[in-house]
Amino acid sequence: MGSLRVSIGSVRLDRPGMVASGIMDETGASMIRMLRSGAGAVVSKSVGSVPKPGHPNPNFTETVGGCVNAMGLPNPGIDAFGEEMRTAVSEGPIVGSVFGASPEEFAMLADRMEDYGACAVELNLSCPHAQGYGMELGTDPKVVAGIVSAVSDAVSVPVWVKLTPNTHILTQIASAAESAGADAIVAINTLKAMVIVPEFAKPLMSNKTCGLSGRCIKPVGVRAVWDLHKAVSIPIVGVGGIEDHRDALEYIMAGASAFQVGTGVLTRGPEVFADINAGLESFMEEHGYPDIRSMVGVAND
Repeated sequence: MGSLRVSIGSVRLDRPGMVASGIMDETGASMIRMLRSGAGAVVSKSVGSVPKPGHPNPNFTETVGGCVNAMGLPNPGIDAFGEEMRTAVSEGPIVGSVFGASPEEFAMLADRMEDYGACAVELNLSCPHAQGYGMELGTDPKVVAGIVSAVSDAVSVPVWVKLTPNTHILTQIASAAESAGADAIVAINTLKAMVIVPEFAKPLMSNKTCGLSGRCIKPVGVRAVWDLHKAVSIPIVGVGGIEDHRDALEYIMAGASAFQVGTGVLTRGPEVFADINAGLESFMEEHGYPDIRSMVGVAND
C-alpha cells in the first residue's frame, strides 16, 4: 500500500491533508480533534495583532456548489491565541496563519507563532473581504516580496504564502514570493463573490463583498496549481473544493505536494480526512504508485 507521508520543504507530515485556515481551528481542542480525525496538520485561523470582531451578520450562507462568507477575519488577537496554539501543538503539527497591514506586523506575528510552537507560518495575503489586509497586499508582487522577506528574516520556521485567485498575475506574485524567501505557496483562497436578495434588491452580506468556497471553485484551484507548478520550484499546497480523494488527486497531479480541506469539513464532517486517506491508499495500490510524491505533477509533465 502506498505511503501517505509527504514533505512540504522541511515540514514532514504523516498524512497529506490539512485543515484549511478558518475551519475548526479556533481552539486548541478543536485543532486536536481534527488531528485525531485524520488530518496531517491543522492551519490555525488567521490571527492578527489585536482582537477583531469581524463583520456583523449576515456573513455566511450556502450557495449552489459551495458557500459564501464575509467573516472579516474575526480573531482573539495574537496574545490570547497563544494558549490555544500551545494546547494544539502538543498533539501534532500546527501551521500558524497570520494577517497584518505591514511587513513589520507580519514579521512580529510570525515570530509569535513560532514561539507558540507552529511548525510553519502561513501568510494570509488573499482574503477578499477584509479591507486593509488580504488582497490589497497580495496582488502587488513588490508588496508581497517585502512582506515575505521581512517574515523570512524574523523566523526560522518555513514561510508559506497563501495567494488569491482574484488576479491575472498569480504566477508573477508567486515568483516574487519565492525570490523573497517563501518556502511554499498555498493556492487558492476564496474567489471574490456576491449574493443579492431580489426581494430586497440588496446584497445579502453585511459587507456586500464575500468569498466563494466549496466544490464549485475546484477547477479554478486546480488550474492555479497547474500554472504555479510551471512557474515556481518551491512546494505548492493545493486548496479549494476538496471533498474526496479524487478531488485531492486532481490537485496532487496538477503539482501540489499536499492539500488543505476547508468547506469539505463543514459538508462532510471531520471524518472527511479518514475517507480521503483511505481513498488515496486504495488508488495508489490499484495504480502502482508507491507514495504521494510519485504522483505530484504527473499530469503536468
